[in-house]
Parts: sequence; structure tokens; C-alpha cells
Amino acid sequence: MALYCIGDTQGCDAALDRLLDTIGFSPSRDTVYLLGDLVNRGPDSAAVLRRCMRHGDAIRCLLGNHDLHLLAAAHGARKPSRRDTLGTVLDAPDRAALLDWVRQQPLARTHMHAGQTLLMVHAGVLPTWTAAETLAYADEVHAVLRGPDLPDFLHAMYGNIPDHWSDDLTGTDRLRVIVNALTRLRFCSADGVMDFESTESASAAPPGLMPWFEVPGRRTAGTLMAFGHWSTLGWLNRSDLLGLDTGCVWGGCLSAVRFGATLAERELLQVHCEQAQAPG
Repeated sequence: MALYCIGDTQGCDAALDRLLDTIGFSPSRDTVYLLGDLVNRGPDSAAVLRRCMRHGDAIRCLLGNHDLHLLAAAHGARKPSRRDTLGTVLDAPDRAALLDWVRQQPLARTHMHAGQTLLMVHAGVLPTWTAAETLAYADEVHAVLRGPDLPDFLHAMYGNIPDHWSDDLTGTDRLRVIVNALTRLRFCSADGVMDFESTESASAAPPGLMPWFEVPGRRTAGTLMAFGHWSTLGWLNRSDLLGLDTGCVWGGCLSAVRFGATLAERELLQVHCEQAQAPG
């Protein structure tokens, strides 16, 4: 039995198929976590979703910003942009089943392995959040995604304000901060004010900002975290951190980490991807 994490797939089903073949994935034996952005920009988002649905609990997913964008487009809350490739889902004969499956997926997950905790999100966490709080806040959003208020939430989901966390936040403002942190965050200030303008690498932080995982005193620092979202960051392998978005959709690689007897034992496995879109 093997445990894997895989970075942003973004509709590149052929690459995902090759990576699963490369790692020797067996749905009866192995567990794979996909770290969000399952869809969009690549050529066949519907095939990625159908593959995940077909494998049930063997492939476990969480949602990224592009997956939420798919739900927003499906409910008329956001118009697809010229770079979106959501038609394979939105025009599919099984559209309803695909969208219903997406809305059932969480924004954060944990996995216990050899007595150690692996925390997984798509983008990042705010420095004041503990691992337990991260899961609890993600569950608040998940409850809305699964519930009858989904269309109203999707229409109010977009925006950069509030740009920091407060325990006093309520309603849509509270949910928007949670979504933005878990699915969009790259840089923030030392006191947790989020920035959504820069998509540069970690070494090119704007003045007064730093990668979310470099904030001094980050309360999840004692838990191994795996995330995607940040293709200009690329492969990151630290004792407490795994960054797995290696730019598949841009012609980079689709990456998987295979864990050994402990979470500290890791093997990187990659397949090169055909470029689906050009950056910029």
C-alpha cells in the first residue's frame, strides 16, 4: 500500500494517466491525493473528473480556485474567460453528475501516516491558523458548497476584501477569507494581510510581503503541509513543506510524491507534459 500526493492537474488527463502508470497506481492498494485545480486551462477537464469519480476513495481530491471557478461558471456567477477550457464539463451529457461530485469535495484534508499528520490544501493557510482550525474553517465552506445556498455564495465569493483573518468575521466576508487563503494565497505580510497581485517565485516577494509559509510563528509549522497552486515556485521539498505545482499545463511536469514508511521518506516522480497554454 502506497501513499501519494499529486500537484495541479488542470484538465491534463493524458498527463495524469501517464503519471498514474509511471507510479504503478493500483486503486485496490494505493491512496492518491490530488491537491486541487483538477480542471481548467488543460484540454480535458471532464476526463479528469470522471477518472477521479471512477476510482472512488482511492483518489481523494480537494478543491482549488479553478475548481470553484467551474462551479461559479456553471451557476452563472462568473463568465468563462478566453483562457478557460471548461466546456468539456459545462457541455457534457453528464454535466450534472460531474458538478455534483465537485461540490462534494473539501478545501482541506488530512491523512495519518505512521502516526504522523499530513495536512493538504491547494494554496496556503494564514499564519494564525492551527491545523485543526484550518480543517474547521474549510468545513464551513464545504457545508455551503454542499448546501442549498451554493448559488448565492458563488455570486458573492469573488473579491479580495477582507484581506486578513479575524475571529469576528461572519457571513460572506468570513467565507471569502477562508476561500482566498486556502485556494489563492501565495504572499502575505508578517501579520497575515494577504496579497493577490503577485504570482512571482518565492524569491521575488514584493516589499513588505513574504511567502505564507515563511511567516515567523506560523502555527501550522509543526505539521507537514502539501500544497499546489504556485507554479513559479515549483517543486519544494522541506521537512515541513511540500510544494507540488510544477506547471503541467504550461509545459512543465506533473509531479507526484510517494511517501515511504514515514512522511519524511519521500520520492519524487514526474512526467513531462505537453504545453496546453502559454504563461502570461
